Amino acid sequence: MKVKSLSGKIGDWVFVIICVIISLLCILPMINLLARSLSGTDYLVRHEIYLLPKGINFDAYTTVLKDPKYIRAFLYTVVLTIVCTVFSLFMTTICAYPLIFPGLKGRGFVNVMITITMFFNAGTIPNYLLMQKIGFLDKPIVLIVPYCLSVYNMIIMRSFFYGIPDSLRESAEIDGASYLRILWSIYVPLSKPVLATLALFYAVGRWNGYSDALMYIKKNEFYPLQLLLYNVLNNINSVEVATQEGFSTPGLSDSLKAAIVMFSTIPILCIYPFLQKYFIHGVMVGAVKE
Repeated sequence: MKVKSLSGKIGDWVFVIICVIISLLCILPMINLLARSLSGTDYLVRHEIYLLPKGINFDAYTTVLKDPKYIRAFLYTVVLTIVCTVFSLFMTTICAYPLIFPGLKGRGFVNVMITITMFFNAGTIPNYLLMQKIGFLDKPIVLIVPYCLSVYNMIIMRSFFYGIPDSLRESAEIDGASYLRILWSIYVPLSKPVLATLALFYAVGRWNGYSDALMYIKKNEFYPLQLLLYNVLNNINSVEVATQEGFSTPGLSDSLKAAIVMFSTIPILCIYPFLQKYFIHGVMVGAVKE
């Protein structure tokens, strides 16, 4: 058994300390938000809340859960996220699969054109005019189709496909399997790690996205959760609107802000444990194999 040198052990400890610091920087703000959302208004007004709640109550969560617009936006965003994730995985798979065939005519040109889109795009105003021209504005489809494919994710998927032995595909071709049958019966079952990883990427991106809805959606019934919460948080900062909404009690607005953020964050966090076993494997294999 090889014994590490002193410099190697010091390097390991430095790496561990850096990871712990980064983890704390990510976790502590969430703990503070949770504590603020559960604390009494008096303690919030006096700025006494840090990591532990004081005067525990659930008034902020009750306010959120009793308002039908939050529940409607939540359910709508869940459906929107599922649809976007499934559609994006489908588009990513069917775009990556043909590019692994050496005999595909124009494969090099297609790869170059796809890669260019990672660095250059038309811009916000041309995209808006395009959505307006094709009639996507103020419709849920405007949140699905324009962002259904990430070139970066497609490259990860393509790299993962490269790692699957060609002998499996060749044996299936000898047996008379079509290209789609090979994809469905061989590549997709063997690609669970990368599919789970990309599903998490797409789901988190759609769940947290609000800028596209802010530009393209004006109808309240099509507001995703993040855009609704963005508007609500801005309204709470306004004394006039806060009074109309009934949130003008000192300290309650701060508690409500924290509860709204937790309400929108916890559901997507609950997905990660189910995909964790695939996540690291999918990222590493898809990233290093070419």
